[in-house]
Amino acid sequence: MSLENGSWSPRPVADRLLTLLKTRGPQTTTDLGRALGTTPENARQQLGKLATEGLAEASSQPRGVGRPAQIWQLTAAGHARFPDTHAELTVQMLHAVRERLGQQALDVLIESREAATEAAYAAEMAGTTGLRDRVAALASIRDREGYMAEWREEADGALLLIENHCPICAAAAACQDFCRAELAVFQRLVGPDTRIRRMEHIVAGGRRCAYRIEPADAVPG
Repeated sequence: MSLENGSWSPRPVADRLLTLLKTRGPQTTTDLGRALGTTPENARQQLGKLATEGLAEASSQPRGVGRPAQIWQLTAAGHARFPDTHAELTVQMLHAVRERLGQQALDVLIESREAATEAAYAAEMAGTTGLRDRVAALASIRDREGYMAEWREEADGALLLIENHCPICAAAAACQDFCRAELAVFQRLVGPDTRIRRMEHIVAGGRRCAYRIEPADAVPG
């Protein structure tokens, strides 16, 4: 994956395919060819190279009458091509804090990060009114931080904040209080009259993290 001076640079077709599979999930060669502006056959050739490298794999799914569709998705090695910033060092430090200073010290560290994150986000979102604008602003911030974030409106009017990548995944897996803290920050930023629920979770084995956001009175219970 080409990364220069902290920003993504133009990439060859294979890397574009990796990004499409990361952000859109499993896809057919036809879908991928269309997204790339090329033919399914050309996309299939590039996917074959990714499969040889162990970065992508195909499976067959029945689709009514006719031959099953070939669906491509990233392997674990393919997902690993998207950086988890200083993963090993971070996990080692978390374990060291817990073992040497105790869980309470780790809780203080996480609370400090939570407060700093909320303050930075709130400052950037200051003056942003309306739920859609606030969710859009939050998605923009998270995308800039490497979460490959986006948002969209669902058919029922709810908003969906999607993070296709987690650059702190190793730390979050070692200490899921990071995820709890982020969800709490999101809730406070979108507003007290809004409910946000995590529907998909990378740490729990999901392809992405997805948050459903809607008025609190629209959520049962």
